Amino acid sequence: MKKKILSPLLLCALALCAQAQNGNLPLRKLQMAEFAINRLYVDTVDENRLVEHAITGMLEQLDPHSTYTDPEETRAMSQPLEGNFEGIGIQFQMIEDTLLVIQPVSGGPSEKAGILAGDRITAVNDSAIAGVKMGTEDIMRRLRGPKGSEVRLTVVRRGVDNTLPFTVKRDKIPIYSLDAAYLIEPQTGYIRINRFGATTPDEFADALKRLQRQGMRNLILDLQGNGGGYLNAAIDLANEFLEQKDLIVYTQGRAERQSDFHAKGSGRFKEGRLVVLVDEYSASASEIVTGAIQDHDRGVVVGRRTFGKGLVQRPIPLPDGSMIRLTVARYYTPSGRCIQKPYDAREGQDMLEQYHRDLLERFNHGELMHADSIHFPDSLKYQTLRLGRTVYGGGGIMPDIFVPIDTTQYTDYHRQLVARGIVIRSTTGYIETHRQELKDRYKDFNAFNARFHIDDAFLADMLALADKEKVEFNEAQYTKSLPLIKAQLKALIARDLWDMNEYFQVMNATDHTVQQALKVLKEGMYEKIIPQQ
Repeated sequence: MKKKILSPLLLCALALCAQAQNGNLPLRKLQMAEFAINRLYVDTVDENRLVEHAITGMLEQLDPHSTYTDPEETRAMSQPLEGNFEGIGIQFQMIEDTLLVIQPVSGGPSEKAGILAGDRITAVNDSAIAGVKMGTEDIMRRLRGPKGSEVRLTVVRRGVDNTLPFTVKRDKIPIYSLDAAYLIEPQTGYIRINRFGATTPDEFADALKRLQRQGMRNLILDLQGNGGGYLNAAIDLANEFLEQKDLIVYTQGRAERQSDFHAKGSGRFKEGRLVVLVDEYSASASEIVTGAIQDHDRGVVVGRRTFGKGLVQRPIPLPDGSMIRLTVARYYTPSGRCIQKPYDAREGQDMLEQYHRDLLERFNHGELMHADSIHFPDSLKYQTLRLGRTVYGGGGIMPDIFVPIDTTQYTDYHRQLVARGIVIRSTTGYIETHRQELKDRYKDFNAFNARFHIDDAFLADMLALADKEKVEFNEAQYTKSLPLIKAQLKALIARDLWDMNEYFQVMNATDHTVQQALKVLKEGMYEKIIPQQ
């Protein structure tokens, strides 16, 4: 007779019941309170909702990253990291209550059905989505669906008098975690990763091989704004740069024994100069990769101190499809630095509010503008493993070369242009009118990047749109922000004509951190920090 094996979840539930029966007072109190409310309260109560509030209330007392998600939220959470979802395959922008197709995904269902960039989708399955103030989430819910299912679209196309009907068969749509990968200079590659998902290691490996075939000898790895993702993806990426048995990261908690993660030695870029770019929004998996590279003296870190998210969450699925993500351990870099920043609340303050105000506090204290505003006690000093350089713990990864946040071109007027959608609406309107002309004039991106400029007529149209939207003109702020505005307009046009890769090629010319990385490689700063043997 086959022995029946109980699931870990059922074993946990049985253990809790046993504890309650054996005199676990806190658990008995919780059960009695829920029983009393459900049976005796004056009005009918939603028991499921009551339990959900109890769970979230308990988790809020622990740390900022232990969370509860209901079944729908749990399903939605996995999509960006799994590397695909099921839908029709378009990049779109909502323009004046209308869905404008920026680009159909190459080889995706919409492209196969004949949907073109610049098309406006006005109805889905005969239900109007244009001019009805429908939210983006509602529209996405109508467009997404199981692979193989069909959806009917009504499309308005410029130059065509009547609406066009399309039937699109949904399919799996890839979600890419690499925004850009190109040679920024003849022997220097640039790869930007926006998150660590299931497909990140394969995407990175493909980009690395392609750039190496083009003659890449140095690499700029851009993790600015990368909020993290899968631990395994971070370990696989760090493996690309480190020697066999090099420690990448270790985890440890009260009930979790130390777990070490080492490089396999199979990486494709174990030699060659490496610069990692980070900022205050680089977190979790980004910090694991950055910390490992810094601790092993494998590369130079450029930018600003990272976010400081170093808590390990274990997903605990619940019977109804909901999930608890419970913090069970902390991440430590190879030198022993704890990545997690402090989260104990000051007296009279809410822990979560204080935790999420940390970046504002950094700005107010001057940390984002001046490296000398950052002070670490001697107790937080650590040594790198090969060269014995001093690095610091206490939360986040402090870069080797500090780059202050760029405030020279940012103004309130520019922020209003972006927030009110003036910048992006100006580009989509321009492309809608000039798409074929641009394609005929510029046969490839290099020609576009070298010869296309935002002219006065374009800017006049943008300012007219801003005036129509009641954005008050400020000449001094407009003049100050003009170089940035022109770069953003050109980059958005490049994105719509090609892809995100070309967008970043334009924007990186104005990115101070990227430009500093190039200086590090060209002016001998790299060798001063990491002498080459």
